[in-house]
Amino acid sequence: MPAKLSPSRHLRISRSKAGLGLFARVAIKKGQYIVRYSGRKIRAEVADELDTRYLFEINNRWTIDGSNRRNRARYINHSCRPNAEAYFVKHVIKIRAIKNIKPGDEITYHYGRDYFDSFIKGVGCKCRACAKKRAVIRFRRSRRRRAKRAR
Repeated sequence: MPAKLSPSRHLRISRSKAGLGLFARVAIKKGQYIVRYSGRKIRAEVADELDTRYLFEINNRWTIDGSNRRNRARYINHSCRPNAEAYFVKHVIKIRAIKNIKPGDEITYHYGRDYFDSFIKGVGCKCRACAKKRAVIRFRRSRRRRAKRAR
């Protein structure tokens, strides 16, 4: 079993491209536990009525309301190419690394297709992978425009 990290000493909350994000202060090895997604365990019917984006669905009956600021995992942003993943131990949500994470790297995981389609797709994904993809597309378009002008 990989060693546990102390969230207060090994993680920091800081500004990222998507708002506030959770960053590693020390190297985190692949498979290592990072942090627990904590909050009130509420019924799915009650969660549907809440106006918050910090809801983590455990199953179709239960949801974790992670809107409390003491929940450090709520600061983990979405990425289409994440370096962490969520996993369940009974009704507890834990986050572990799926890649080696260097000090200073932002910790990210994929929020899932439903959340992505509901909240992120409309405004555009701000993750690093999508930003690179958009930059390549912009570069190719500008190159085509310059080629047309030169003719």
